[in-house]
Amino acid sequence: MKTVNVSGLKNNPSEALRMAHEDMVLVMNRNEPDAVMVGLKSAKIIGMPGVRKALATALFKDGNLSLARSAKLADMPLAGFIAHVSRLGIPVIDQTADEVGDDLDTLDQWLNQA
Repeated sequence: MKTVNVSGLKNNPSEALRMAHEDMVLVMNRNEPDAVMVGLKSAKIIGMPGVRKALATALFKDGNLSLARSAKLADMPLAGFIAHVSRLGIPVIDQTADEVGDDLDTLDQWLNQA
């Protein structure tokens, strides 16, 4: 296991990430252990069944990853990922009723121009 202190992590985070690709990295805050960094590929976690799908779902639900990128991370077709998150009750589109109404009005205007 490798170690890095918090100030070293702030100054050069890429070094800690490179170390995490080889081994677990313990992040120390003064003299106390604070966190552990684990390389998902090197620890063979990312290849475990369901891990990609679970990560992609959580990242999409929290708004940290777009729908398309989440589907790619999950290694699923976009339509399949949409069906997956919909079954879990996670909204694919996050709009208010007023925003949807505005979009429908814009669509009507566009269709009437054609």
